[in-house]
Amino acid sequence: MHKTGKPHTGGCLCGALRYQADGDPLYAGYCFCGDCRKASGSGLVPFMGFPASAMRFSGEAQQFVSKSARGGAAVRNFCPDCGGLVFGGIVGKDKEHTIYAGSLDDPSAFRPTIALFERDRAAWMVLPPGLQVYETMPD
Repeated sequence: MHKTGKPHTGGCLCGALRYQADGDPLYAGYCFCGDCRKASGSGLVPFMGFPASAMRFSGEAQQFVSKSARGGAAVRNFCPDCGGLVFGGIVGKDKEHTIYAGSLDDPSAFRPTIALFERDRAAWMVLPPGLQVYETMPD
C-alpha cells in the first residue's frame, strides 16, 4: 500500500462519529456485493482495512448487523444522528476494521487495489482498470 506518513481521519456527515487510523491500510478496494450496494445506496462501497490496534474512534455509533458472505456477522457502524455510514466491525472485539472511504477527510488517501464480488457488480457500474478482481470474497 501507499505510504502516507500521516494518520487517516474521517467521520460521518455531521461530525459526531469520528475515527483516526494510524499507518498504512492493510488493503483498499471496492465491494460490489448486494449488501454493500443496499447499505450505501450506490453501486459499491469503497473501503480500507486497518488493524484494530491502529484505530481510534470517538462519538456514538449505531450498528446494523447482517449475515456476511462467509456466514458470520457483517457489522456496519453509522452515526445515529445523521445516518452516515462510517466503519465496519465491532470495537473491542474484531482484530481489523474497515473504514468506508467516502468518510475520509482527505479522499485522495484512498488508493484501491482490489475489487470484491465482481459477480454482483451492477452492469451500470464501471470497473476501474488495474484492480485485482475477485468474483466473490478471496480466501
